[in-house]
Amino acid sequence: MPKKDSAMTTIKRGVTEILLESELEERLRSGKPLKIKAGFDPTAPDLHLGHTVLINKMRQFQDLNHEVIFLIGDFTAMIGDPSGKNITRPPLSQEEVVANVQTYKEQVFKILDPQKTKIVFNSEWLQKLSPIDIIKLASTYTVARMLERDDFSKRYRENKPIAIHEFLYPLLVGYDSVVIKADVELGGTDQKFNLLMGRELQKHFGQTPQVVLMTPLLEGLDGIQKMSKSLGNYIGINEPPQEMFGKLMSISDELMWRYFELLSFRPMLEINKWHEETKSGLTNPRDIKIKLALEIVERFHSKIAALKAHEEFTARFQHGAIPENIETTTINIEAKEIPLSNLLKQAGLTTSTSEAIRLIKQNGVRIDGQKVEDYSMRVSKGTEHVYQVGKHRIARIKIT
Repeated sequence: MPKKDSAMTTIKRGVTEILLESELEERLRSGKPLKIKAGFDPTAPDLHLGHTVLINKMRQFQDLNHEVIFLIGDFTAMIGDPSGKNITRPPLSQEEVVANVQTYKEQVFKILDPQKTKIVFNSEWLQKLSPIDIIKLASTYTVARMLERDDFSKRYRENKPIAIHEFLYPLLVGYDSVVIKADVELGGTDQKFNLLMGRELQKHFGQTPQVVLMTPLLEGLDGIQKMSKSLGNYIGINEPPQEMFGKLMSISDELMWRYFELLSFRPMLEINKWHEETKSGLTNPRDIKIKLALEIVERFHSKIAALKAHEEFTARFQHGAIPENIETTTINIEAKEIPLSNLLKQAGLTTSTSEAIRLIKQNGVRIDGQKVEDYSMRVSKGTEHVYQVGKHRIARIKIT
């Protein structure tokens, strides 16, 4: 019994909702390996840490000796999933799907055990459905129920178009669960409608309905909005070790514990102990954050790369050293000199000259490691220096 309790504790870690938890407990008590399904549309192959919350949960199920089925929605990707969107998502071409799938596989196996992962493509069965099969499938659900979905209802109220084929998307991904005979399906909270569709269709086809397990959307570096490339608050899993390490060290102390819960594989007992030690002042939160950064960088690169990134971070920010191999940016100007604020903007180190001036006033800008105090400073043509804005924006700028 303790083993089952421990398994349930691991599975529930960082999970937003389980439908139904009692069903999951019953299936775990049976001792039978469960089929754990998670579906991925190969639409955004460059993963960030937010994507890995779900993949980490899959790995936890693997470690508990359950069968993980990594379903790539190559067929449904060509339809386009409207989940979380208020406009129709354009479909992918077959060539785009193939390219994205390969990139996906290269990345997810940095977390998942390839020997324990079954990769399937839903085109294997969905493209074999006849028009009659699809009509029968569509007859299992009403338009009224479809419009209960938030994104559909919002677009309907706003008189925005909803194509008929979009109604097929949740039906087809639900049918995936029927074909696989999934015991548990994992997904983000934004996929709740699709996940529950799998339960409903399994009931319709006389199967035991799958348990639905939903993981949260990870906050980005700002600690407010969900991690997203479009918002610029992300940490890509293919980013260089030094950049990944630096970004992790930049998160707030409060957000660190959220990242530990959702991204770390360390036991929660250990993490909670560190939390108490930092609250009582026995341990510096920075030292604990280093443990998180080392673990994540090692997972996606190597232990050697993680240790080197740590050393460089320490040298850069604790001893004032400038990192090696900084990319050189060349800025061409017509005049003999340029205001520093304009230079920083042109080099992409700040989004605007006003931001540059503000950061200079806040002592957040350095040239060759030396703090800049004059916000009206001008830089001469023909010079080359290393410019640093904040903790992580660094560039060697040559002015010609």
